[in-house]
Amino acid sequence: MQFRQQALATSQSAEDIELPVRYARPQGWLALAVTLVVMAGATVWAFTGTVSNTLEAPGILTHGQGGYVLQSPITGQVTSVLAREGSTLRAGAPLLKVRTARGTTAVRVLAAGRLTTLSVSIGSVLRTGADVASVERVRHAGDPLVATLYVPADRAASVRPGTPVDLSVQSAPAQTYGVLRGEVRAVGRTALSRRQIGSWLGVEQLGEEFSAHGPPVAVQVRLHRTSATRSGYRWSSPQGPPFALDSMTLATGTVHLADYHPIDWLLP
Repeated sequence: MQFRQQALATSQSAEDIELPVRYARPQGWLALAVTLVVMAGATVWAFTGTVSNTLEAPGILTHGQGGYVLQSPITGQVTSVLAREGSTLRAGAPLLKVRTARGTTAVRVLAAGRLTTLSVSIGSVLRTGADVASVERVRHAGDPLVATLYVPADRAASVRPGTPVDLSVQSAPAQTYGVLRGEVRAVGRTALSRRQIGSWLGVEQLGEEFSAHGPPVAVQVRLHRTSATRSGYRWSSPQGPPFALDSMTLATGTVHLADYHPIDWLLP
């Protein structure tokens, strides 16, 4: 009871009642005003601003018809090589001459195409079933190139046909010649295994490279054509590289996905 009376006496002290009320200092009002302005600006930007959204994926330039690995149907020693890498061969054209126990026999390509890799040379000893060459299927020498990107399966759903794509081509450094322009033509329905990719491209090592982080989805990119450049395709620079592009050239694609508003981060 004694403590309660002392507290009541203290609260009723005339000196406490006459103390002046302390208002915020000017610096405090300024800080509050700045905070409110920043919050208002951030809110407006969250609803009206846009953020660029891109996706990078490795890929390769081809004629879009796949390829195959040519294997030796016989056992023997190579005595002659009849074509060079880069040559376009008709179906059934002889590629090698091989000396066997029964005489010299020609090893022929199965389907028309471009010889991309030759795995043997004169003097090589072949076994039946050994890999001899990789051939890219090509109907005509002037067929346009397409790019195939191998996109992680968990990101492929965000890619739509018609989406713009910029391609950095291994043989034409982007710092010098800019990037190759294109747009998505088709998106694969299922993820591809290492073996499927290697079989389609005709190069097993590429299957391992493109599936290093898991089975990807193939995205086909149509390249924009133009007669204003030496390569015949449109680049971010006026001229692009002063040479034609070869199929089976590695590239990295930047897919420009739809922009989004920052508020989308907060909404389910």
